[in-house]
Amino acid sequence: MSIVPPFRVAFLSGGAKSGKSTLAQRWAEALPPPRLYVATGEALDEEMAARIAHHQRARGPQWQTWEEPLALAAVLHEANGRYGVILVDCLTLWLSNLLTHDHQFGHPESAADQFCKTLEGLTTPIILVSNEVGWGIVPENSLARRFRDLAGRLNQQVAALADVAVLVVSGLPLYLKGRQIL
Repeated sequence: MSIVPPFRVAFLSGGAKSGKSTLAQRWAEALPPPRLYVATGEALDEEMAARIAHHQRARGPQWQTWEEPLALAAVLHEANGRYGVILVDCLTLWLSNLLTHDHQFGHPESAADQFCKTLEGLTTPIILVSNEVGWGIVPENSLARRFRDLAGRLNQQVAALADVAVLVVSGLPLYLKGRQIL
């Protein structure tokens, strides 16, 4: 099934294992190829390497995958206009990477602002996946609190730019903004 994209920017957030990545992939696969999956996770241990391999197998050969843990805005700028759809999974891993690497890409706040400016200029439909991390207890350490605050700020910025914003809970989409996709 192919659809004309009813969005330029679609944003899915939710808890871990809520079904947001599965829904995002379903939306992307309803759009014309070629399809680009931008993975922000890094295989820093065996468990994460296994997760990445599982997701690659699930997407199959109809996807091109670019792995980019840090320079997300530059990758999107490079990919713009070359694909029928771009899926980025996930923004919270990207923020985590920015916080734990040296500041070669600027401070996370400025990188997030640059990312949002890049989104505004894209012509290729893009689907962005992010975790909702602000519903738990207040973290006990400053790095975790900074991450939570950055993720909340970025999620708000992206949702404001998005044509469609969805909260995914238990595999079910709750449309916050825009019209239903599928």
